[in-house]
Amino acid sequence: MIIQMFGVFETHTLRKLSFLVFLLCILISLKNHNAETKNSLQTARLPPPDSSSIFSRRLSLSANFGDSRSLEYDFYRNSCQPAEQIIRTMIRRLYEVRPNVAPALLRLVFHDCFIEGCDASLLLDAVNGVRSEKDSPPNETLKGFDIIDSIKAELEAACPGIVSCADILVLAAREVVVLAGGPFYPLDTGRRDSSRAFADAATYGIPSPDEELRTTLASFASRGFNEKETVSLLGAHSIGVVHCKFFLDRLYNFHGTNRPDPSLDSGFLELMRSRCNNSHRTAPPESPISFNIQPPFSFDGLPLPSFNSSLPSSPEEPGMVMDYDGLRSNFGTLYYRSLLQGRGILYADQQLMAKEGTESWVRAYASENTLFRRDFAITMMKLSNLQVLTAPLGLVRLNCSKVG
Repeated sequence: MIIQMFGVFETHTLRKLSFLVFLLCILISLKNHNAETKNSLQTARLPPPDSSSIFSRRLSLSANFGDSRSLEYDFYRNSCQPAEQIIRTMIRRLYEVRPNVAPALLRLVFHDCFIEGCDASLLLDAVNGVRSEKDSPPNETLKGFDIIDSIKAELEAACPGIVSCADILVLAAREVVVLAGGPFYPLDTGRRDSSRAFADAATYGIPSPDEELRTTLASFASRGFNEKETVSLLGAHSIGVVHCKFFLDRLYNFHGTNRPDPSLDSGFLELMRSRCNNSHRTAPPESPISFNIQPPFSFDGLPLPSFNSSLPSSPEEPGMVMDYDGLRSNFGTLYYRSLLQGRGILYADQQLMAKEGTESWVRAYASENTLFRRDFAITMMKLSNLQVLTAPLGLVRLNCSKVG
């Protein structure tokens, strides 16, 4: 009887202890979470964001990635096993010829995913009087459509009707980020393509390069990005060329004052004026970052895109190179340090210094590239998973520019 009572007492005590341990674990977890947030903002030293550490967070973050829970890692492992390798090989061989392909594909994926999600609707041509997103003002200077078309043709030859244009676009963008010196980030696949374009949404939904900060933040917030994610995603402006017409007013007639933008560093103002003079004034900004590329090449029998006039060289259009210290020069770091020095090329970029919250993240990323690379990778994963279509919705287009 005594032994039985002791057993009951022991069981009751253990239950109490277990409950106390459970509560203690919750309190420790909450404390650690708050500490992590605070340390990130103060640019605490973090371990390198290798692909395995980012991959380990993929499932825990998936709830924040729109419909990404319907996607799968290595989705084409059975239906088209070489799909990702084909994309990687074509992008890398093209990059060897013209590294400036990187900003073009980054712009494509951003302009596609930001409007109605990552569904390759941006790639559709106008048909039967229905306007395309390509023809909307913010997208008129986009390049790289032929790159996606050529990759699609190669995949159709290997695995007909299997790999979507939407997956090709996000995977190709991931490859150029890595090649340009940015971080690798894992991507789930299984996206499907839209059967229609959204020209009106593209016309009014793409953030402008000359917006005030509050407007930029509101635009990104409408797609689910907070201030930190907005600042990290704009780090993509580390690469590319901005033509003078998109920032000329900052140099000579800022907001109609007949004076330059006072937020510009005086030395950098003179450098920009040396590249751009008042005679280059053209239409208002629409879509600023572009690149130049040479005629088609091929390697080992593997075709590369035939660009023709869609990707012209533009020596007559002067501009500023975003990574003016050279390609792969600390992807991200130079961009944020430039903002601290009043050397942001685009007004919307320099505006990140106009608010305490965004300025704190600029300072954090300028001083801690590891922190930026981690956050940029995670935010690119989130961007790539916005409002995706998965079976049975959408379709797999056989030609990225056409539905039929």
